[in-house]
Amino acid sequence: MSFVIKLISYLPLPILYLISDILYLVARFILGYRKKVIDENLKFAFPEKSEKERKRIRNSFYRNFTDSFAETIKLLTISQIEFERRFEIVNSHYLDEVVNSGTSALMVSGHLFNWEMGVIGINQAIQAPVETVYLKVNNPFFDSLMNTVRTHFGGKVTEKKAFRRTMLTLAKSPRVVLLGSDQRPPSAEKRYKRDFLNRPAVFFEGAEFLSKKMNLHVIYGKMTKTKRGHYRYEMIKLAEPPFVGHYEHSITDQFCEMLEDNIRLQPDLYLWSHKRWKI
Repeated sequence: MSFVIKLISYLPLPILYLISDILYLVARFILGYRKKVIDENLKFAFPEKSEKERKRIRNSFYRNFTDSFAETIKLLTISQIEFERRFEIVNSHYLDEVVNSGTSALMVSGHLFNWEMGVIGINQAIQAPVETVYLKVNNPFFDSLMNTVRTHFGGKVTEKKAFRRTMLTLAKSPRVVLLGSDQRPPSAEKRYKRDFLNRPAVFFEGAEFLSKKMNLHVIYGKMTKTKRGHYRYEMIKLAEPPFVGHYEHSITDQFCEMLEDNIRLQPDLYLWSHKRWKI
């Protein structure tokens, strides 16, 4: 199976987008993929928008959703030249500057398309070591496949539970740590509850804990799409030590505010099919 997928990844992206077009039609018109979940999420997030406007966002989401599959498959074999043509990273020097100063940096972002391009883009753009923390996928094949994608331009991937055992090395081995900070924590985890896009949601607070405990810089990755297959990823300073005077949950709150602004800029890029607000 992996051999077949790799062969497919050698196809030019415009050809892969033809496959995406078919998947889009199936997801939107035949399956109505998670339509109820998407519509409910959009209704809460954008009560000021008309039903027609929210429907337009939903349909554009389906397009971005299926395109993300084509793009992610392409990432298995994409050349550095083609990737740089399609993916612009702004202010990546912030990350190198922090690590060169002798400390680690936390890079936080949300699930806006195409976030996997953001992962390999950071590895391609900076000189500092990069470690991506991820939640393990139940299917071993896809778990391995995604980790192969994420390390296409180098870097290291660490499952979340394993990272808990190695995070103390952040002081001795300065590096950039990528965190997907908008994932919904399971009920067994320690969670922070706050409003997000007009209703209660729960958040991991890994960046909150690590930054304040170890005096680490926190940088937000702002994702925007300029046209089909082309993205812009901007590094924005979120917080930096010393954290004297910071209130409890200040890092998480700032992240949520920046992510909301990012989503409102291009709402069709967010992963609305996820049951994000399930408490």
